[in-house]
Amino acid sequence: MSFSLIVSLALFVAILLFIFAQQQKQNTLSRLVLLGLLMGSAFGLGLQLVFIESRDVVGQSLEWIGIVGNGYIALLKMVIMPLVLISMISAVVKLDKIGSLGKISSLTIFVLLLTTTISALVGIFAAAVFDLSAQGLIEGARETAQLTVLDTRAANIQELSIPQMLVSFIPTNPFADLTGARSTSIIAVVIFGVLVGIAARKVMTETTELESPIRTFVEAAQSIVMRLVKMIMVLTPYGVAALMTKVMATSSATDVLSLLSFILASYFAIGIMFIVHGVLVSLVGVNPREYFNKILPVLTFAFTSRSSAATIPLNVDAQIRKLDVPPAIANLSASFGATIGQNGCAGIYPAMLAVMVAPSVGIDPLSVSFIVPLVAMIAISSFGIAGVGGGATFAALIVLPAMGLPVTIVALLISIEPLIDMARTALNVSGAMTSGTITSRLLTSSQPQQNSTVQKA
Repeated sequence: MSFSLIVSLALFVAILLFIFAQQQKQNTLSRLVLLGLLMGSAFGLGLQLVFIESRDVVGQSLEWIGIVGNGYIALLKMVIMPLVLISMISAVVKLDKIGSLGKISSLTIFVLLLTTTISALVGIFAAAVFDLSAQGLIEGARETAQLTVLDTRAANIQELSIPQMLVSFIPTNPFADLTGARSTSIIAVVIFGVLVGIAARKVMTETTELESPIRTFVEAAQSIVMRLVKMIMVLTPYGVAALMTKVMATSSATDVLSLLSFILASYFAIGIMFIVHGVLVSLVGVNPREYFNKILPVLTFAFTSRSSAATIPLNVDAQIRKLDVPPAIANLSASFGATIGQNGCAGIYPAMLAVMVAPSVGIDPLSVSFIVPLVAMIAISSFGIAGVGGGATFAALIVLPAMGLPVTIVALLISIEPLIDMARTALNVSGAMTSGTITSRLLTSSQPQQNSTVQKA
C-alpha cells in the first residue's frame, strides 16, 4: 500500500468521523445527507485533480472507499424484498375493506402513468428547445464496445410482446423473485404479498381463533423489518459521501463538455418535472416547498445511488413519517414506482432519444403522427423497467425499436450516462412519492368514512 493511498484513505476516514461527530449533535438527516454529498463531492474532485497522473492511486482508493458506498447499497438491497413482501401482506390484512386495496392500486398506477406521460411530453419539448440531434456524435472506444451488447439486448427485448410482459408480472416462483432475479421481480413480490394477504384474511374469517395470532405475527414481522430499515437509514450520510466520491473522481470533463447540450437539456426537462410534481401535490392541499424539504434526504440518496429500487426503504419511511401517508399506500406507491412509470428513466430519456434520432430515418419528430404513438409506447413500456442503474437504457431499447428507430444513439451517450442517471433516478423516486401523496389525499378526502381504516393500515 503506497503512501499516497494511505493518505487518501486517511482523509476519507476523517470525513466519515466528521460526519459521525455531526450526527452525535442530533443534526437532522437532511443536513447530514447534504453534508455527506458536499464533502464526498469535494473529496472526489480532489482525488481526480491531485492524482491526475496517478490513476492507479485513484482506482485503489475508490476500491477501498467502495466498501462504504457499495456496502450501504447492499444493505438497502438486502431489506427491499422482505420490506415489500411483509408490507404488502400487512397492508391487506389490516384493511377492514378489501375493496380499498383495489382503489389504492388503481389510483397509484394511474398517477404514475399520468406523470410518465407528462414527462415524455416534457422530454420531447426539451429536445426541441435545445435542438438536439444525433448527427455529429463521435463513437469512442467505449461507445463502440457498447454497440454489440446493445444490439443483442435490443434483439432480445423486441421479442417480448406486451402481453408477454404483463404475464411476466405473475410470480411463478416467488422465492426466485425474492432474490430479485428478474426486472419485474418487485411487481411479482407485490402481487405475491397481496395474494398471501388475501389468503390470510380468508383464514381469519373462516377460523376466528386464528385472527389474533395472524394479526400479531404480521404486526411483529412488520415492526422488525421497519426497525431494520431505520437502522440502515442511520448510515445514509456515510453511504452518500462514498458514492459521491466515486462519481466525482471518475467523471470525465472531456465527455461532459462534448455532450454538454444533451446534459443541459436533460436537467432542464428533469427540473420541469420536479415543478410538475410540486404543482400536482399542491392541487391536493400539500405545500410544495414543505413537501420537497421533507423528501430531500430520500432524493439525495436516489441521486447518488442511481437506484430507485434501493431507495424503496427510505421512500416508504419518509412517506409514512414525514408525509403522513398511510403505510398501505406508501408501500404500494414506492414498490410500483420502482418499476412502473419512472418519470426520468422511462419517460424523459427515451422521448429525448427518439426525437434526436427520428430525423436520421426521415421522420419529423414534432409531427403529431409521431408524438402520439411515441408517448403511448413510452407509457405502456414503463411497466416493468428495472429500478436500478441502467433502467433508462432498458427503456430506450424497448421504445426505439418499437418506433422503428435505431438504438445506436444509446451507446453513443454511454459516457455521460451516470451523470444524467443520477438526476433521473431522483425524479423517478419523486414521482413515486408524488403518487403516494396524491393517492392518500384523494382517498382521504373522497372517502372520509374510510379515513380511520386507512390510517390504521
